[in-house]
Amino acid sequence: MRPQTGTDTLTPGKPKAIYKALYFQVVVGLTLGILAGHFWPDFGAGLKPLGDGFVKLVKMMIAPVVFCTIVSGITSLNDTREIGKTLVKSMALFYALTAAALLIGLAAVMIIEPGAGMHVSPSSLDPAVAARYAKQAAPVGFTDFLLHIIPHSFFGAFAEGEVLPVLLISVLVGFGLTRVGKAGEPVVQGIESFSHVLFAAFGFIMKLAPIGAFGAMAFTVGKYGIDSIGSLGLLILTFYVACGVFLVAIIGTLARLHGFSLWKVLRYFREELLIVLGTSSSEPVLPRVLQKLEALGCKKGVSGLVLPMGYSFNLDGTAIYLTLASLFIAQACDIHLSAGQIVAMLGVMLLTSKGAAGVTGSGFVALVATLTVMPDLPVAGVALLVGIDRFMSEARALTSIISNCVVSIVVSIWEDACDREVLHRELNQSSAGTERVLEGMGDIPVMPLAARAPAHPSH
Repeated sequence: MRPQTGTDTLTPGKPKAIYKALYFQVVVGLTLGILAGHFWPDFGAGLKPLGDGFVKLVKMMIAPVVFCTIVSGITSLNDTREIGKTLVKSMALFYALTAAALLIGLAAVMIIEPGAGMHVSPSSLDPAVAARYAKQAAPVGFTDFLLHIIPHSFFGAFAEGEVLPVLLISVLVGFGLTRVGKAGEPVVQGIESFSHVLFAAFGFIMKLAPIGAFGAMAFTVGKYGIDSIGSLGLLILTFYVACGVFLVAIIGTLARLHGFSLWKVLRYFREELLIVLGTSSSEPVLPRVLQKLEALGCKKGVSGLVLPMGYSFNLDGTAIYLTLASLFIAQACDIHLSAGQIVAMLGVMLLTSKGAAGVTGSGFVALVATLTVMPDLPVAGVALLVGIDRFMSEARALTSIISNCVVSIVVSIWEDACDREVLHRELNQSSAGTERVLEGMGDIPVMPLAARAPAHPSH
């Protein structure tokens, strides 16, 4: 079910008991998962299928949700020629933020120096770890990356479940429907109706989020143990500090310059952030974030394009991780990199931070892809990180999803596709009304979130 926006207001409902709130249930699941993994590690490690199953359930819904959202969003625009400018502005902002993230990660690792004094011999590292992840690495070449976006067939994009090929097909179909006019209206109406079904089905799946968070957290703590972070605790701390600085200094400033508060955005998306924290993946919350962006007054013709693109091109958490992990390996192995080598490495990372999008464990895979084309650093150095990567993946995913939420709002404001009054009202009320609708609470009527063009009536 989907909340209203625009001039419509969310009907005040009876306050929901705290134990019925999704964020509370997820917090309980995370807490129980930590306890189960810590006190019964074998049992906790065996709960991995709970987390994996939840993520797989959500991932199977992402491709059709993205398709329906983008197609209906494009057909709702009065001037589809503006889409090109939206894409260019989004990509420019994505690369600017990626560059800032890379530099912040670089500064953090050079100031704190978490790898200094370890004196690891590259010959003592196990190359099998890197080889295992190298097979998953996406193409590094720009041409190969562009060709990778084109699916083998129309339905192949949905079968593979990668966002970029689905986005390409969605844009083509959306433009095709605007070109054929009235002949395409039944298709548009069918897609809109199907999207309502998808979001309703997704609402049922999200009720399993606490169980998924419980299983994923129990596995992480049971498999690796809280004690395993001790030897590399300074590296983990450095990474979390770098992510925090990026969010406050860069993303917070970006939000403030556009008239809204990062803190209120975090509060508004708290349920989604907790799910990301539990599952170490931002993919499970993509459909809900799309819904909430519309509830914030962002037209889905813009936010429906920007957010899925951000999932592939705006992986700021991964960007911070790449510079930090690469320089950590250099410090640990007593390898000195010149300024020119560091600049070259940053250039490679601008591409590899995007190239592994859609791959499970994309941050670690992107690191392997980066080191593969950097002869100055041993690829086998990733063996130093494999044991703690799971504890860093949460911060990678959280940083990227927060950045993408803010960027989607900012680009919507740039394109005059965001109702400022609705934005501030929703942020100030802490998403309480929206959550009731998303979870099937209250008697709020179902209406589309974005204003539709007269040629394509709403249902």
